[in-house]
Amino acid sequence: MALSPVVLGVESSCDETGFGIVSEGKLLGQGLASSASKHAEFGGVVPEIAARAHLDAVVPTLRIALQDAGLEPKDITHVAATSGPGLATAVHVGLAAAKSIAWALDKPLYGVHHLAGHAAADTLEHGPLPEHSIILIVSGGHTSILEVRDLVRDPIVHLGDTLDDAAGEAFDKVSRLLGLGYPGGPAISKAALEGDREAFRFPRAMLRAGDHPYTFSFSGVKTAVARTVEQIERTGAAVPVADIAASFEEAVVDVLVTKAVKACQEKKLSTLVIVGGVAANRHLRQKAQEQCDKLGIELRVPPPHLCTDNGAMIAAVGDLLVRSGAEPSGLGIAADPSAVLHGAQLPVPA
Repeated sequence: MALSPVVLGVESSCDETGFGIVSEGKLLGQGLASSASKHAEFGGVVPEIAARAHLDAVVPTLRIALQDAGLEPKDITHVAATSGPGLATAVHVGLAAAKSIAWALDKPLYGVHHLAGHAAADTLEHGPLPEHSIILIVSGGHTSILEVRDLVRDPIVHLGDTLDDAAGEAFDKVSRLLGLGYPGGPAISKAALEGDREAFRFPRAMLRAGDHPYTFSFSGVKTAVARTVEQIERTGAAVPVADIAASFEEAVVDVLVTKAVKACQEKKLSTLVIVGGVAANRHLRQKAQEQCDKLGIELRVPPPHLCTDNGAMIAAVGDLLVRSGAEPSGLGIAADPSAVLHGAQLPVPA
């Protein structure tokens, strides 16, 4: 009888070094190291610092994942790694580590698209994705509405993407404007708890975009916050940080939920999956649940620890690829920092 695959996933696209181990859709163990604190003084991720942090973290984080799963390296049957998109220097470190592991263990290697990993993260909590669903990916670098059938077998259809800043990027920039620090998402959410969401009416860009109903733009709301802060400071008054944070969060969440729910309605699909770092946002989860409950849409959102970048989500994609019979990418897979999401597995360069 064939043994179940035991897939090691490697993630290093930004400032988290992640290893996860998945078998038959179940998370066996994981290890995660973050270099976020090293980037805080710069207000954002510095690629060179991230890459060095990945180098330092690779071996100890791998050991943590194996220990957490109660496994040894010889128990791994397949390796999957983020090969794009992401920070070039960061992606290269994780992919090189994955190649080394696959080569040393003589195991197949799969090059995985980072955003497919976010989508697959939900399967570790709620089981297989439905046959046809809408997926809203909201992270620091990407905001997209996708129409997804079989995640690893079928092409992934982009219904809409952001034209400029991703939602998470806008959170980081507004947090910096308000002096709340980095990363911006948790800082804004914490400040917003004490604020009035109706204190300021910030713009909801492209909320009624006729020809592009699922396209996003967040640079305008970021600029509106900057101008508001500047105008208040000119008067000599104290900036109402909590009110601005709450009003900004409300504007972003309003756009995200409205467009995602509209996609479900117009495509006549009954499941909405929200994934990515910003999916950990409490207000987004609450508002999305309220709207989905009203319309009879099933909402699936992974727990916060599976929303941010992690190796478990990459292992989840690798596990799906192995079980679908997909051909391994092999050691010839190259990093593609600008990879567009068309499929879960990235192609091997010709």
